[in-house]
Amino acid sequence: MDTFLDRLPDTRRPRLWLALLCLALWLPGFFSIPPGDRDESRFAQASRQMLDTGDYVRIRLGEEERNKKPVGIHWAQAAIVHALEATRLGSRSDIWAYRGASLIGALLAVLASFHWGRALVGRRQAFVAAALLASCLVLVVETHIAKTDAALLAAITAAMGLMGRAYLAPETFTARQAAGFWLSLGIGVLLKGPIAPMVPLLAGLTLAAADRSWRTGAPWLRALRPAWGVPLMIACALPWFIAIGIATEGRFFTQAVGDDMLGKVGSGGEQHWGPPGLYTLIFGITAFPAAFFVLRALPAAWNARLQPSVRFLLAWAVPVWLLFEAVATKLPHYTLPVFPALTLLAARWVLDPLAPQPGRWLRWLAMAALWGVALGLPLAVVGLVYYLEAGKIDPFALLALAAGIALALAVTQYMRGGHEGRAALAAPILAIPFFAAVLGGVLPRLDPVWIAPRVAAALAGAAPDLPIPVPPDRFGIAGFHEPSLLFATGGATRLLRDGTAAADFLAEAPGRIVAVGNRDEARFREEAAARGITPRELGLITGINYSRGRWLTLQLYRVD
Repeated sequence: MDTFLDRLPDTRRPRLWLALLCLALWLPGFFSIPPGDRDESRFAQASRQMLDTGDYVRIRLGEEERNKKPVGIHWAQAAIVHALEATRLGSRSDIWAYRGASLIGALLAVLASFHWGRALVGRRQAFVAAALLASCLVLVVETHIAKTDAALLAAITAAMGLMGRAYLAPETFTARQAAGFWLSLGIGVLLKGPIAPMVPLLAGLTLAAADRSWRTGAPWLRALRPAWGVPLMIACALPWFIAIGIATEGRFFTQAVGDDMLGKVGSGGEQHWGPPGLYTLIFGITAFPAAFFVLRALPAAWNARLQPSVRFLLAWAVPVWLLFEAVATKLPHYTLPVFPALTLLAARWVLDPLAPQPGRWLRWLAMAALWGVALGLPLAVVGLVYYLEAGKIDPFALLALAAGIALALAVTQYMRGGHEGRAALAAPILAIPFFAAVLGGVLPRLDPVWIAPRVAAALAGAAPDLPIPVPPDRFGIAGFHEPSLLFATGGATRLLRDGTAAADFLAEAPGRIVAVGNRDEARFREEAAARGITPRELGLITGINYSRGRWLTLQLYRVD
C-alpha cells in the first residue's frame, strides 16, 4: 500500500486513475437514491417537461413557469437523456439519467484541476489536489443531485485554470486558450448566470491590487484578449436570453434577477439564511477529508503569497469566499468554486518537505475536523435510522463508522510518520467505503424519507389502469406538494389546496384518485359526505417530509 501511494502521483495515465477514483467515490447510490427534494426534482422535472413538450426555451415546473436559473443545465440533462434513450440504456423516468450532467461536470472539474494545476503547483501536486477535490463531501453529494453546481464547477475550474496560465506566462498564452477561457465563462453564464464570470473578476481585481498594476495594465489581462473575449462570452448565452425574454414577456428577468438573485443577497432565500463565518465553521464538513490538509497548509500558503502561483490561487479563493460569507443566503455548496484552488494549495504543502509546519492550534483544529466528521457523520446516520425506523440499527451505518475510523487512523499514522503525501492519497481512497456505505447502503433503503416514489408505487399497485406519469385530471393530492411528487407521478398531477379541493376534484368525474394528507383528512371526509360521494380507500403511505421536518400520512381514495 505504501509503495502504491508513493508511485501513484507519477503514474503514466493520471487521468485514467483519477477517473477511476471519481467513479469509485461517486457511483454508490448514484442509480439507487430516489429523487430528492427540493432542487433536484425541480430541475429534473423541468428538464423532463422540456423533453415531453419539445419546448427548449421556456422552463416550466408542472403548470408554473420556473424563472430562476438559465437553461444550460436543462439542455445538458435533456441531451444526456436523449442519448440514453437512443441507446436504450435509460429513460426520462430515471432520476439518475438527469444526474448524469452533475457526474460528468464533476469529473471534468477534477480533470481540469489536474490539467491546469500542473502549471501552478507541479504535476505530482496537481494529481494529489485533484484526488482530494474528488473526495470532498460536498462534491460527492453534488454528483448525486441533478442540478447546476457540479457542472458549474467544471466551467469555473477550466476558466480559472486558463486564467492561471495567462497570469504565469502571458507571453505564451495563445488566442486559442483565450477563446477557451471566454467560452468556459459563457457556458457558466448559461448554467448559473453571473456566478461564473464573478470568480475571475474578483480574482482579477485582487491580483491588480496585489501587483499594483492599475495604471500600467496587467500583462495577463491583455493576454486574455477581453476586447473580443467578452463579446464571445455574451454571444454564448445571448440568443437564449433574448428568446426567453420574448417567450415570458420579460418575466424571466424580473423573477430571476429581482426575486431569486437579489433576494438571496439581502435576505435568506427560501429560509436558507446564515451568519457571516458559517462557511468557515462548516468547512471541516463540506471539504472532508480534504479539509484536514487545507487547514494545515494555510500558514505555508500565506508565507508564500509573493510567489506568482500561490498569489493567483489565493486571489482565486479568498475574495470569493469572503463574498459568499457576506451574502445572507447560505447553502453548503455555494463555496464549491474555490475548492480547486484550496486543494491545489494543500497539495503544494503536502509534497513540499521544506514547507513550514502549522502551529499547534491549527494542527489540533485540522485533526478535530478529520476525526469529528469521520466519527460524527456515521454516528448521525446511525441515529437517523434508529429514529426513522423505530429502533432499527442499520449495518451499513455501522460499516460507515468502521470506514471512518480506518480513514482517520490511516491519515493520522501517516502524518505522524512524516508521510504527508501518502496521507493525502490514502484519504480519498479510504473515503470510498465510507461514502459507499452511506450513499449506496443507507440512504436508498431509508423508506420513510422517500414519500413520492412510494405514492407512485401505491398508485401502480392499487390502480393498474392509471398510467404513470398520470394523464391530466386523473390524480390529485392535498397535503404533500414537494417537487419529487411531480417527478414520480408526472407534471399533470393536480396539486390541491386542501381537503375541500380534494373532495371537489374527486366529485367532478368518475375514475379519479386523490391522496389526502392527515391534516386535511377530516375536512375531506366532511366535504365528500356533503357532495354525496363515498370514496373507496386504496392505500396508506406514512413517512416524513424532510423538507418541512414533519411526519405525514397520505390516504389514497377513489370514486368509480
